[in-house]
Amino acid sequence: MQNLKQGNFFFFSDNFREAVFSPGSLEHGYLAILDNDLNTASEVFKRIDSPRGRWGYVLTSVLKGFMDKYPTYFQIRNFLEIDLDFLLKNEKIDYIEHLLGALEVFAPINQEVYKFTARVMYENRLYAAALKYMEKSKQIYYNDAELHFMFAKYYYRVHDNNEALFYINECLKLIHDYYPALTFKQKIEDTDF
Repeated sequence: MQNLKQGNFFFFSDNFREAVFSPGSLEHGYLAILDNDLNTASEVFKRIDSPRGRWGYVLTSVLKGFMDKYPTYFQIRNFLEIDLDFLLKNEKIDYIEHLLGALEVFAPINQEVYKFTARVMYENRLYAAALKYMEKSKQIYYNDAELHFMFAKYYYRVHDNNEALFYINECLKLIHDYYPALTFKQKIEDTDF
């Protein structure tokens, strides 16, 4: 297991170095993932009777490359982004590839799976990947105001005001009084690239 005081990794918060983790806890399971000990992680999560423990069990099976239990809609909604971000920040490339490969299986369970993934990619400055997953999300469910807002942010970032305005207007067609979209639209209109 990694030594917390010497480890150079991300664990949901920058202020955890002095934390004490109990054996059999969620933290124990996630530390086992960081230590590439998926069998231990799986066993730890299997014993935790909580939504996060059940998701952790599904996650470790995905990371091993064989899913024997499917996640629920709410497990995907509540935990996918957090754990994908966790794996990205810890540079667990093989695990990220396994998790991204499972998205196709997750999509029929929760149609927002690609949007969640796009948000993580965008926040981690992986903009090409973010656009790819936004496009996949748009194919599944076009009428998602949040997705259009994300597109507008992306296109604004790459200095394409026409596309940014198009997507912010699509967002506002769906939620007319969405305050962040209204203020962002004003910002787009006030910007001259």
